[in-house]
Amino acid sequence: MSKIDESKEFIPVRIAVLTVSDTRGPEEDRSGQTLVDRIEAAGHSVADRRILPDERDQIAAQLRAWAADPDIDVAISTGGTGLTGRDVTVEAHRDVYEKEIEAFGTVFTVVSMQKIGTSAVQSRATGGVANGTYLFALPGSPGACRDAWDEILQWQFDYRHRPCNFVEIFPRLDEHQRRK
Repeated sequence: MSKIDESKEFIPVRIAVLTVSDTRGPEEDRSGQTLVDRIEAAGHSVADRRILPDERDQIAAQLRAWAADPDIDVAISTGGTGLTGRDVTVEAHRDVYEKEIEAFGTVFTVVSMQKIGTSAVQSRATGGVANGTYLFALPGSPGACRDAWDEILQWQFDYRHRPCNFVEIFPRLDEHQRRK
């Protein structure tokens, strides 16, 4: 069973937040704000925050820029993960991933099922890694952002979490780029 090892020191993570929406501005961005509030409450820092329209190329370009930025460890997007024609966030993420974290979508679905039942089937939440940076795409509702952070991400971004966590493998995410 998972637990927090209090003998380990907490390591703060630098996280960028991207809201994908054709209609929301900073005042209406409840999902992005939900993530920002939870990230900061957990002791991490918000390294950047943006709002972009549902445009695959723009989303992928922003994710690539954050993955290339040594001051950003994680990028979390919210919005554009559904099934409609304008929902292109998942495709943009997959354009950038070097490796997909397939189990993230599965675990998110399990968490969502407990809250919204079979409606969870409409989410395409995803996670992956690019250039040593974790990338996650969450649905655009504040509830989905709360569920993903509270039930999955806050634990995986806590270095003290056992039996394992994402933070402890940061140094090895880009090892393939260092090999000669």
